[in-house]
Amino acid sequence: MYEYDAIDISVNNQVATIMILTSPKKPVDRPLVHPELASAFSRLREDNSVRVIVLTGDEDRFQIAPPRDFFDNNEIGARFNEPDIAWASFSGIIRVHQNMVEIEKPIVAKINGDAIGFGSSLAFASDIIIAKEDARFMDHHMGGVFSANYAGITKEGGHDWATVPGDGGAALVPMYMTPAKAKEYLMLAKTYTAAELARLGIINYAVPAEELDTKVEEIVGSLLQRSAYALAWAKRVANRRVAQHLNLTLDAGVAYEMVTWLQREKLGWKDKKTLDSGVDGSSEKS
Repeated sequence: MYEYDAIDISVNNQVATIMILTSPKKPVDRPLVHPELASAFSRLREDNSVRVIVLTGDEDRFQIAPPRDFFDNNEIGARFNEPDIAWASFSGIIRVHQNMVEIEKPIVAKINGDAIGFGSSLAFASDIIIAKEDARFMDHHMGGVFSANYAGITKEGGHDWATVPGDGGAALVPMYMTPAKAKEYLMLAKTYTAAELARLGIINYAVPAEELDTKVEEIVGSLLQRSAYALAWAKRVANRRVAQHLNLTLDAGVAYEMVTWLQREKLGWKDKKTLDSGVDGSSEKS
């Protein structure tokens, strides 16, 4: 019914489960997860047999940033500046968040492992967040590096250069954290465990790994006991402010992230010069 390459969708008893795949089903030359998730939420919105959506990952992760060798590959970096690939990725980011906020069906984020980068943004775009207690949350864009398992090999993920958290983090995180905490999380790529975020009241639940399925089933079951129509309208009303905030900030974040990708060759990723310095480090004002 729903055929995608970067995600799997199953529907059972009025619940759709979207699983983000660690590896796409076939070799691809462009980002798929952003536009495919955008499409999936749009199609599920029209499917009146579905009342609740569970968003999760496969293996031992929710969704994490690629390894450092991906970002350090100049050829790959240059491809992100090609119009068709930039369009697929960045327009997909905007549409997936708009669709998640606008869909009348509650989205339960089942955080079965680390949520880093776009994974963090997806979690905060959901309605109820239930996580494995040791899962890490990080927005890596501004220079976050972490260790993770990639296809059976432990590697460093993320990057130590800075770009704008444009895939939803800069728009959504300030709605969950105090301004000071949100800016620390975004600007310094601060890492939290799910247990820490639950204690701070930022996510709903952090549970031991063996209790994750049970807790998600409990919450989903409670949602299904509510009137379908009342629940749908309640989400629309509760998310009105979120939708308004996304309209104010999301495309700006995407645009500024695109600018930093376009500056790749001219400035270099590790540029730490002052704002009035030339490319060679000399002041243009002198």
